[in-house]
Amino acid sequence: MTTTRYPLPVRPGGMKSATSLLLGAALATAFFLLYTSLCRDLGAGNGPPPPRLNKEVETVVRSTAAQPQQGVVKEEETKQAATTTTSSDGSRTEEEPEKQRIVMPAAQTKQKQQQREKPPQQDLADLLRRAATADKTVLMTAINEAWAAPGSFLDLFLESFKHGEGTADLPQHLLVVAMDSKAFERCNAVHPFCYWFRVDGMDFAAEQTYMKGDYLEMMWRRNRFQQTILELGYSFLFTDVDILWFRSPFPRLPWDAQVVMSSDFFVGDPNSPWNYPNGGLLYVRSSPATVAFYKHWQASRARFPGKHEQYVFDRIVKEGVPPHVGARVQFLDTAVFGGFCQHGKDLGRVVTMHANCCVGLHNKLFDLKNVLQDWKTYRARAVAGNAQGFSWRVPGRCIH
Repeated sequence: MTTTRYPLPVRPGGMKSATSLLLGAALATAFFLLYTSLCRDLGAGNGPPPPRLNKEVETVVRSTAAQPQQGVVKEEETKQAATTTTSSDGSRTEEEPEKQRIVMPAAQTKQKQQQREKPPQQDLADLLRRAATADKTVLMTAINEAWAAPGSFLDLFLESFKHGEGTADLPQHLLVVAMDSKAFERCNAVHPFCYWFRVDGMDFAAEQTYMKGDYLEMMWRRNRFQQTILELGYSFLFTDVDILWFRSPFPRLPWDAQVVMSSDFFVGDPNSPWNYPNGGLLYVRSSPATVAFYKHWQASRARFPGKHEQYVFDRIVKEGVPPHVGARVQFLDTAVFGGFCQHGKDLGRVVTMHANCCVGLHNKLFDLKNVLQDWKTYRARAVAGNAQGFSWRVPGRCIH
């Protein structure tokens, strides 16, 4: 069967509605394009406003700039939210977080530094009691940072006791006086009896050149410290740290010794005031007479301004020790207690070797290392029975 299809009837108002819809859409599109064009033209002449610090950060920066900066400035990165801005082309950018500067007051910084350098609580009397021999005698030396550094004089000094004859136990009675914090720290790493002799306002850490810088004051402060040891009732044998020890000194000191000093040059008579004194090796027995001698020594400094303690010692000994002091002064023979200035050649007698008459830390160390090696060679040859005639290698940089 064939089906016949008929066209739908068209109402007269339908065509008008479709035309209105198309015109409305076109008009809306035109307005949108016009609006977009105007916005682009207006935005092209003016970029985004410049970024501003937030008020809290701005206040900190202004107050920091207004005040004079005293003390140590410490930078600390502060975590701040990144500021987002829009550029003229519509892209988004993030600013780097700001860094604030925190200014620490100078007084607070100095106080913290002093706390770090403040010496620990020390009991000198207790140290002396623990280090002293049965007759209340101590060995004593003084060091600063330059002389205490690894591989420097302190190490060589202590090593010499290990290779001497009857000297291995002597360091048990040794008090090491440190003149600065670094020397004290180094001493504690290698030795049990260390004392920090602190002098406010003085820098004794660097190598002290003879008669320059803080040398004079260091020598006189050391002298006053020795007096304190005597006043506490202890005798002492003071030794510079640039002295090597080969034998025990005590059997070779005068039995009635009161004040006994080593010599740069020995004239042959231990009682002669014309010996050339060297305070690098000094034995003093504690007594009222020796304390009085030290007071006289200290008081005489005013008569010889600008002179070191060894010079003043030489002058007051040549003048004659006042009767009311009563201490007897003697000198050591350089054939036994020798040095680079003058020394014995018989290694069967020597007790010490002092790096005197020598300028410069490196020159002293160079010759002392050779001297210690010569001593080790002598000991080995003595065991083998062929040490006869063996002596020091000379000349060196200073020794001759």
